[in-house]
Amino acid sequence: MTCEEILEKLEQLSPSSFAMDWDNSGFLVGDRKKEVRRVLIAVDATKDVVREAIDQNVDFILTHHPMIFKPVKRVTKDDVLGEKIMLLCEHGIGYCCMHTNFDVMGMADAVADELSLQKRDVLEVTFEDDISKEGLGRIGNLPREMSLRELASVVKMKFHIPNVILYGDGDRIVEKVAVCGGSGKSMIPYAQKAGCQVLITGDLDYHSCLDAMQDGLSLIDAGHFGIEKIFIPYMKDFFEKELKGITVLASKQEQIGTVV
Repeated sequence: MTCEEILEKLEQLSPSSFAMDWDNSGFLVGDRKKEVRRVLIAVDATKDVVREAIDQNVDFILTHHPMIFKPVKRVTKDDVLGEKIMLLCEHGIGYCCMHTNFDVMGMADAVADELSLQKRDVLEVTFEDDISKEGLGRIGNLPREMSLRELASVVKMKFHIPNVILYGDGDRIVEKVAVCGGSGKSMIPYAQKAGCQVLITGDLDYHSCLDAMQDGLSLIDAGHFGIEKIFIPYMKDFFEKELKGITVLASKQEQIGTVV
């Protein structure tokens, strides 16, 4: 199967038209006509991930976050990005990312599925027509009421996270929640407007949480990588079902930073 054929399948899953204007999703490095037999899936195309792909004789890397985000003025080994691009080209590895298009068409429901949210709605609507509306994050009800502290434990268990940060009274009973993978500080107003009791996301800062709590919204910070690593098993499953004949590898990439 060629790289082009894989890209067509990915486009059907999460159309690029759903990506945000500021994003850089899509096929960023390589030859669309190259034959692909082995694929590596990761959250980020770090230097370790690129080396992992080379060691595993991979033909194609798929990540969630774009390796190339800002305009590139030069490609040399003088910086990490240039070195990674050169390594990909040297070893004939194609590289694609599915970022905000996957956030809208994939990530949002996948995260909601893990928490078994009911009566779902879109948290921030980014697309709407006469047939449907799509967007970032989801709103929904938990299967049952529970304390904020218990919900934090559920989040750790469902997303295989050792630690989360809880903002709010741990004994507060909650049911209506908002979820958003990645960095979700901008989702706070949408969660408040929807009448949610708690927002589960990542990359929250002190002042945003302080203000939100005073307005009655509790928060659980599960980290940026903590939730979005769901991308790896989600896409591995997609490849194995829809792109048979390709060997699919899940990257060994781990969350950066250690709680000590």
